[in-house]
Amino acid sequence: MNIIMPQLGETVTEGTVTKWYKKVGDAVKADETLFDIETDKVSTEIPSPVAGMVSEICVEAGVTAKVGVTLAVIAEVGSAATVQKIVVAAAATAPVMSTAVGEPVRIAPRVSAAERLSPVVRRLIAERDLDVGLIMGTGRDGRVTRDDVVEFIANGAVPPAVTTPTKPVVAVASAATAPAVPAAKAQPFADLLPLNAIRKRVAENMAKSWAAAPHVLQVAEADFSRVVQVHREFGEAWKAREGFLLTFMPFVTRAISVALAKYPKLNATYSSEGLRLMKRINIGIAVDLNFDGLMVPVLKDVPNKSLPQIAREINDLALRARAGKLKPDDLTEGTYTISNNGSFGTVITAPIINVPQVAIMSTDAVRKKPVVVETPEGDTIAIRPVGVLAQTFDHRALDGAYAAAFLREVKTIIETRQWAQDLQA
Repeated sequence: MNIIMPQLGETVTEGTVTKWYKKVGDAVKADETLFDIETDKVSTEIPSPVAGMVSEICVEAGVTAKVGVTLAVIAEVGSAATVQKIVVAAAATAPVMSTAVGEPVRIAPRVSAAERLSPVVRRLIAERDLDVGLIMGTGRDGRVTRDDVVEFIANGAVPPAVTTPTKPVVAVASAATAPAVPAAKAQPFADLLPLNAIRKRVAENMAKSWAAAPHVLQVAEADFSRVVQVHREFGEAWKAREGFLLTFMPFVTRAISVALAKYPKLNATYSSEGLRLMKRINIGIAVDLNFDGLMVPVLKDVPNKSLPQIAREINDLALRARAGKLKPDDLTEGTYTISNNGSFGTVITAPIINVPQVAIMSTDAVRKKPVVVETPEGDTIAIRPVGVLAQTFDHRALDGAYAAAFLREVKTIIETRQWAQDLQA
């Protein structure tokens, strides 16, 4: 079976194999980690889809390959004779390169370390106009890694500059007679906390998004009385049956998915060519990794799922994200994103868009508030659970009226939907 370079994101066209966990001749189990991939958006482990033996590694660690290119070949269980033939043939075959998608690619060992750069490393070097030849590579066979570039920049690296000759300076004292100046002892004023790989990637993606998209924030308050009532009636039974708490997130996710079907310009991606309206509604759920960064696994085809299914899948994605067990497909094809800080008691959060998506919503704490309630007898003051819906949208893709209409639709669904029926579906 050919193992190909997966597409880890809609706009991702290539990835770098950063590590192989198996070598030719090794046995591998289904779902056992086979290799690591790094793109400009994500770094992840790739499991083997089948059990068998690694009969060929077509792309070495440190090499960048296009999406669809064969990275390795696995002879499935029961084909030992075939494995032996393939291993012998591979050893006797001279290195060649094929650019056809799906075909094996053997990279000649004469490729220089400078040429074998991952997408994120190439981007960092290009953005800062650095000379890769000046950077000491610590990766395999001297490959320049992302950490090498970051360290090079942190040590005061600057782009090459043209200098203007200056007049020579005449020394007034010889080195032998000049008084010695004691070196100043460095006094640290703070502890340096190194960034882990996920934190670095989040930082890069957020900076890229903030620089690219003109962000506009709109906020609406929603009465969560119906949601709270369902939670009060069914919450304990749900936890006893399902083994986890029923939170507000599944309700908000359902409401957003229904509203997106009515306002498709928000279920889209933006590029210079135009606004691409996505046919599927796949909602990314931002998951905090125990304060060490975040990941955004994607809940696919939300309108086709029941409310209990949505709740179970959100819980499953969050657990696997924190355990480092997400699969590549869990992180791709998102069309809209939700960020949830409500459990920490936040009032309003202005989230950063996950480009090329055009919008993201933050759900903050649901609090009891006095609100004006209109009745046939007149207005009254009542205490209601009120939550804040804060949506940031890309002003290049749409205008405020359209985004506000969508936000009003989400609010209306939360306030009026028969949630008890949805939960028992």
